[in-house]
Amino acid sequence: MRVLYGVNGEGMGHATRSELVISSLLRQHEVTIVASGAAFKYLDGIFEGVSEVFGPSFAMDQGEIRRWASFTGTLSAALNQLPGNVRDWMGMVDDWKPDVAVTDFEPLTGIYARISRTPLVCVDNIHMIDRCHHDREITHQALEDFQLAKAVTRAMVPHAGDYVIPTFFHPDVIKGRTTLVPSILRKAILESEPVRGEHMVVYSGGGDDLINTLRDSPIPVHLYGMRDGDEVGTTDGAIEFRPRSIDGFLEDLVSSRGVITGGGFSLLSEAVYLGKPVLAMPLKGQFEQLMNARYLEREGYGTCALAIDQAALGRFLDGLDGFHEKLGGYSQNGNVDALEVITSTVEEAAGESRRERSRARRAARKAPG
Repeated sequence: MRVLYGVNGEGMGHATRSELVISSLLRQHEVTIVASGAAFKYLDGIFEGVSEVFGPSFAMDQGEIRRWASFTGTLSAALNQLPGNVRDWMGMVDDWKPDVAVTDFEPLTGIYARISRTPLVCVDNIHMIDRCHHDREITHQALEDFQLAKAVTRAMVPHAGDYVIPTFFHPDVIKGRTTLVPSILRKAILESEPVRGEHMVVYSGGGDDLINTLRDSPIPVHLYGMRDGDEVGTTDGAIEFRPRSIDGFLEDLVSSRGVITGGGFSLLSEAVYLGKPVLAMPLKGQFEQLMNARYLEREGYGTCALAIDQAALGRFLDGLDGFHEKLGGYSQNGNVDALEVITSTVEEAAGESRRERSRARRAARKAPG
């Protein structure tokens, strides 16, 4: 079976998840990979023959996603890059003739699937927005962002045959051929042995309000993502500014008492798996992060704060014991269940397509004339 696999390059969550899914599919099938942005750079260092395609990006200002600037910036880039990019890419893929296409929120793979009538399977967490029911507690004071997020999600990858959504929370599914599976986690996370230390690990691109709040924290704070150069290794009250390091951050995460970060799905999923309570601070204007953070709080795994201050920090710290207790009841069988569902869904989609083509050929042979 030949699988075309497209990966969105905005953030690293798509890339790290897709690495594991692609590796699983490669055990039995041929896979051609296309990716944009950071995902291309990451996957190109792991797999052979990865092709780079155009992908969307977000404009940021003071920790907030600027929706109109994101749209116009992406449109401008598309007008300059898309015609030649798509023509070359479409020709390469069509010569290979995949049996099935899989996309992790990468739109051009979906375009190819529609044009060529190739079955399409969506594997991403973002379609949670569109394919599940979210009540008023989740969408409160964010209806405009919610509606925009649904529209963008539908536009990015419309009309896939099947949707597989990794998640650590489970709202009601409202659309057919949609399956929720456990979060897909990095091998390093699965192999970790978490212990409950005395420090908080913080990953954020926040501003002075976060520094001012954490400075007086009653427990030590290991802060990543906000200081570089000469300030790395220095302290400010309870804060120690840590250098950017994948291994160093993982070690801090595994041994932490709790986590403070945004509402990004990947780190929240890792923290939940490791049993680490989270104070989640979703980016303004990013409904997917707000949704993740509010469901995290609903599950009892931490708190959601739209702004960080002493009250928000205190509420999180006061609830740590209860959050740890709730997280003790969370379990998943590594990536086994998710990868089995994805593989079977992809294989079934390809099988259905082959049967349809076979029926069409038989009908053509029987047609008069």
